Amino acid sequence: MAMRAAARQAILSPPLGPRSPRPFLCGCSLSIAPRLEPCRAASSTTAPAAGKHLPPLFSVAPMMDWTDNHYRTLARLISRHAWLYTEMVVAETIVHQKDNLDRFLAFPEEQHPIVLQIGGSNLENLAKATELANDYSYDEINLNCGCPSGKVAGHGCFGARLMFDPEFVGDAMSTIAANCDVPVSVKCRIGVDDRDSYEELCEFVDKVISKSPTRHFIIHARKALLSGLSPAENRKIPPLKYEYYFALLRDFPEIKFTLNGGITNVSQVSASMRQGAHGVMVGRAAYNNPWNMLGHVDGEIYGKQTRYISRRQILENYQAYGDSIIDQYGPSRPNVRQLVKVGATFW
Repeated sequence: MAMRAAARQAILSPPLGPRSPRPFLCGCSLSIAPRLEPCRAASSTTAPAAGKHLPPLFSVAPMMDWTDNHYRTLARLISRHAWLYTEMVVAETIVHQKDNLDRFLAFPEEQHPIVLQIGGSNLENLAKATELANDYSYDEINLNCGCPSGKVAGHGCFGARLMFDPEFVGDAMSTIAANCDVPVSVKCRIGVDDRDSYEELCEFVDKVISKSPTRHFIIHARKALLSGLSPAENRKIPPLKYEYYFALLRDFPEIKFTLNGGITNVSQVSASMRQGAHGVMVGRAAYNNPWNMLGHVDGEIYGKQTRYISRRQILENYQAYGDSIIDQYGPSRPNVRQLVKVGATFW
């Protein structure tokens, strides 16, 4: 611990040697960082076999009202290997809707690899929700420790606010892990409000891994400001500090870290991987322009052959999906506007 503490101090007073945080070049469109982010359920019997999927080198961020079943269906038509995240599902919703779980948790088998993101701050409900979700065979379960929304971090007292209490997050991750059969992870910011030093970020990671089997963190390389900024502004105004991310790689070599925040094209993803990133998560860019983003992931990031050769073929398959949903559910079918909204992003 003494050696690790000394290493962390390096980012507070960076030396001129190789252990100082490196500037991050994320493609030519970003500046150098200064020295110093209902279908039926899949089989509910067992989780996918270990090693069945390629590692999460590229993932699509969980986004409320965006990464629903419709979007994930389109995304999977484009990329076979990108890891997909659900919208955040609040633990209390899962517990109180246990007789209607397909609405919140079901997904087609083809969407693997897929991660369920849970939100909450009550250990009992997190345990119950995880146990119920475990039957749906997600590939990983993630705890939201990064959302700055007033409804979540304010009234809900979870999301980014959980970073104020790493002790609780460690307990929560231990509870989640004890009630599921798959790996668990945390998605967080680099800090919250005035608690945004690298040392405090390390203390957060240290506490979580010491109290739970968590070995994967998705790091949004901006801090969150819980008052005065909207969620959209929190994605743009706090400065990106990629050097924090790369310092974590150095100081916690036994942990996997995925980089999130500010990355908008596959060239930037490739650049971050060349600099040593374990994985990259992309949000709005993967939703607003899925063809240009996801269409290159399998080939350029995973070195695998892409599934389709034309947009038309993908749209025809998505249309078939939409028709099947409408025919299957009749009057109770999903909102047609939502189906069209997702398809419209493709052009």
